[in-house]
Amino acid sequence: MTQTAATTHQPRFTVFTGGPILTMCPQSEPVRVVVVADGRIHAVGDIGLEAAYPDAQVIDLAGRTLVPGFIDAHCHLSIAALQPEWADLADVTSTDHLATVLRANRGEHADAGWVRADRWDENRTGLRFNRRDLDAATGDTPTLVVDYTYHQGVVNSAALDLLGIGLHRDQDEDCVVRDGKGEPTGLLIERAFGRAHSASIAAYQDPDRWAQHVATRALGLYRHGITAVHDAACSPAAEDLYRSMASLGSLPLSVLVMPHADPFLSNALGSRLEGPPTGEGDERLRVGPIKLFADGGVAPAIDVLFEGQRVTFGYRHSNLTDQLVTAVDRGFRVAVHAMGNRGIADALDAFETAAQHSGDSDHRFRLEHAGLASEALARRAAGLGAVGVVQPGFIEFVGHSTHGFTPDDNIWLPFATLAEAGVPLAGSSDDPCGPIAPLACSVLGRTRTTSTGITIAPSETLPLHAWLHAYTAGAAYAGGQETERGSIRAGLRADLVILAAHHEPDGAGIVDETWIGGARVFASAESVR
Repeated sequence: MTQTAATTHQPRFTVFTGGPILTMCPQSEPVRVVVVADGRIHAVGDIGLEAAYPDAQVIDLAGRTLVPGFIDAHCHLSIAALQPEWADLADVTSTDHLATVLRANRGEHADAGWVRADRWDENRTGLRFNRRDLDAATGDTPTLVVDYTYHQGVVNSAALDLLGIGLHRDQDEDCVVRDGKGEPTGLLIERAFGRAHSASIAAYQDPDRWAQHVATRALGLYRHGITAVHDAACSPAAEDLYRSMASLGSLPLSVLVMPHADPFLSNALGSRLEGPPTGEGDERLRVGPIKLFADGGVAPAIDVLFEGQRVTFGYRHSNLTDQLVTAVDRGFRVAVHAMGNRGIADALDAFETAAQHSGDSDHRFRLEHAGLASEALARRAAGLGAVGVVQPGFIEFVGHSTHGFTPDDNIWLPFATLAEAGVPLAGSSDDPCGPIAPLACSVLGRTRTTSTGITIAPSETLPLHAWLHAYTAGAAYAGGQETERGSIRAGLRADLVILAAHHEPDGAGIVDETWIGGARVFASAESVR
């Protein structure tokens, strides 16, 4: 694998021809030639078009497939980029090993004031612990161990003291887990976890170092064909970082920032509603929809029938509608985390209220995740013009965590149900909470089968071409970017991906080359030969 920087000495015209071209446009005329100039798609057409550009650089696809650059419509680049600063618990299975890696992190980041560890997954590793275990490992240094979902984590006693969480009722009491004596165990979920996350991450946000981490992680996305991302929970500090990087020309790909409250996982938007609204910026960095929450991640709001019995579960954000309506009134589009069917219903209720208050006919409401829904909810979403921003990579862990629990009246990860109801789909990863690669995730969305052979709701499969559309034109539409990217047509950005010739229509496929703004930024080892 090689990675190359964009060059300023390219021919004015570049012609792509010699293989299938998937434009993601509804046109009827065949496209077998694409002409690029000055970073944009100059012309598209059939064989013979290339003759009009005799001095062009010709990229012979040699049977390879050309598609628009992939857009990850829901990731957390600004957070995931900092993972190298934190202890990695992906392979930690014992409390002794946990203590060792936490102490090592404390030594490496003595000036941070916090010890942080990421990628804890109890279900996969069997690792269980509480605040007393963390106290023994890190003493009076505030410590946070983050679950892979980023919706829960465990803190030590020093962190509890810093957050003001003790024997007395906390402001987020329903998100503080306590033992039989009423003492906090250290496990914090949803909004209480969000407070711990925001307090602990601040120590790692030196702008220069943070920018280096963001650039490094963004460059790594090239090999997956990702040319743009929607950062789905940008704190004010993350927005400032992106603006600084954009002004310096150091952003390796395009970013749509989705402003979010600080602390994390809350709907308290505060003064951010006075800041730049949705749409402000340019193709490199633009403000997207405000990010809000209807329910939890580890505690999704669910209200279903299971074997004839009603089952209710989860956490609901009571202030969603008020904040959403205010945001829409201030000129923002909105994106709402809604995982469970009750959370989706709450989000749709809020969308309806906002639509009644606004004269805008294109709110482009976004349902982030839409993890459990009925056909009726899908039809409601379609009627409101909502977009489903979904993660086919979730098949793996949702398949395991919900195995044996199939509600009578709702569907897990209802991709086909949403699409058939008329809800446009956008593909995404939720990185670092889910797998990144669009092609590999698309296969999960097509097969709906986990690595251990569990198949979840097989009627909800979608073909590979539908997922390619979701990661290109669908994601662009979700971000209000359809006039600048997401398809191959004249005037749009020349962000392109070439898939290897041996990629199978029903297989994962391989990214052979990635082009951003008409410049090749990644080439696989096979492509270079």
